[in-house]
This record gives sequence, structure tokens and C-alpha cells, in this order.
Amino acid sequence: MRYAIRDTPSAIGHRLLVLVGPTAVGKSAMAIELAERLGGEIISADSRYLYRGMDIGTAKPSPADRTRAPHHLIDVTDPDRPWSLADYQQAATRLIGEINARGRLPLLVGGTGQYVRAVLDGWTIPKREPDPAVRSELEAFAGREGGEALYQRLVESDPAAAQKIDKRNVRRVARALAVTLTTGRPFSAQRNKNPPDFSSLLIGLTLPRPKLYARIDARIEAMFANGLVEETQALAAKGYDWNLPALSAIGYKQTGAYLRGEIDLDEAKRMIKHDTRRFVRQQANWFKANDPRIHWHDAESVKVEGLVGDVNRLQSVSS
Repeated sequence: MRYAIRDTPSAIGHRLLVLVGPTAVGKSAMAIELAERLGGEIISADSRYLYRGMDIGTAKPSPADRTRAPHHLIDVTDPDRPWSLADYQQAATRLIGEINARGRLPLLVGGTGQYVRAVLDGWTIPKREPDPAVRSELEAFAGREGGEALYQRLVESDPAAAQKIDKRNVRRVARALAVTLTTGRPFSAQRNKNPPDFSSLLIGLTLPRPKLYARIDARIEAMFANGLVEETQALAAKGYDWNLPALSAIGYKQTGAYLRGEIDLDEAKRMIKHDTRRFVRQQANWFKANDPRIHWHDAESVKVEGLVGDVNRLQSVSS
């Protein structure tokens, strides 16, 4: 297969390999193999990898895996000190330049679509973050009145933003509304784009849903066997509030409910599996099967050897 290299008018020789796909499809393992063979360094595009102490529930690459290839944007902050999207975009873009300057290939790898798009499309992100109190108030409103009611408020205030946000994603709906209320300008009007200064190649890994769901279920069972309950308990023992965004993530939210005696362990596992499947469907909205920029491969049949030669084209085109 021949790959299209995505060039930008301002390209100055910087290169970027992007590896995307749903959770549990095998991105991390493939990225490490590619990095080893191509002289690459991995930049995480997983929002949960940022947090220290959250290893098992995020399926974070192990210390042994991280010795095989340099990894960046993992364990950079604490659960009670969240990074904004602008923080992530700035750090990832800086790393792309630094890794290229070292003569190595940066690999942007992960399933947080918002992170990937912010970097690839050069989003101009509002410099003024929404007031946390406003956002909390909006999320509380959704808790009382329902997510649909909150979404209707976004439709009324910023229909352009509402068209692009899944109404079931209460956190994103609340953020868009909070930006509008805090800045006095529609969220959609503040999401401009500036072309990045690198050439990029996007590779996607995929699996039929039944196979992917089986992998997800097996991964979740392994998380509990490897100590997810104890890891969540340790986070709570450090004083982190259960309502922190980090501890509201899939896996920790349900395990926290178990630790507080609100549900039993079997129900916690069932909820995590259910919510992870829903998350996979949300990821599909970010990484669409018909996106011409993404070259999709079946995760079970693709061979790293079959990708290396085509990725080398990116190196030669941009050198």
C-alpha cells in the first residue's frame, strides 16, 4: 500500500507519525515496535497517562516497555492538578520539534481524539480557561435536570458547537458552555486552526467490534487481578477527592463506588465494561473509518515490517 503524506504549506522538514485507534486495540505495543525500528520517540496522546499513580486503571505502558523506547507526557502531573487542552497541545507541539531536532522520529500515539486533533489541526485554543466554578455549576445542573437539558442550553447559546459535540458527553458540553459564559464569546468562534509546521502520516489500528469488546473485557479482568482496587484505594488514601476529573475516569469512578460500598465488585466490573464500550463508540466519532487522512489496518493481521518501509517514505520526503 502506498501512503499519502500530509504536507502543510509551512512544512520545514519536521515529520510526525501518528498512531490512533480505539482503546485496547494494541496501539502501545505497535508504537514501541515502530519506535525501536525507526529510531523514534513516543508522545502519549492519552489524557489519563498524564497522572502519576494511575497506572493499572489506565493500562499505562510498563516501566519495562518504556525502557525500549523513550516515552513523553506520561506521569507529568498529579491527579489534583489537571492539564488543560492548551497545556497538552503546547507540550506535544514542542516535543515534536525537539525530537525532530535530535534527528529522531516523533510518534504521537493514543486514543484521546481531542488531543490528537488539537495537535494535528493546529487548533487555536482559548487562552482563558473556563471558570471551574461555572463548569461545576453546569455539571451540577446536568445532574439535576439531565444531560439533555444541559445540551439544549448549548444548542441555544452556540448551535455550531452543539453540532460537533456528542450530547451524551456531559463533561465536554459543560466545558463548551463554560468557555462561552466565561469569555463572552461562543466556544465555536474560538476554535480556529493554524496549519502545523510538519508533515504527518496517520496510521489507524482497528478490529471488528466483537473482537475488540472481548479484548476490553479481558483487559478489565486483568486490571482487577493486577490490583486496580488497591491502586484506587491508595489514591483515595492520599486525599484525592472522588469528584476530581482524574478519578471520574472510567475504571476509577466505578472502583471508587465499590470501595464506598455503593455497588459490589461484579457490578463495578460490569459498569466499567459497559462504559468502556460506550467510550469506544465516542472514539469512533474522532477517528472516522472514512477519514481519508487515516490509513486503517486490522490490528491482528498488520505486521510491523509492512509499515516500516512506508513510514521511511515520510522520513525521505521531509528530509
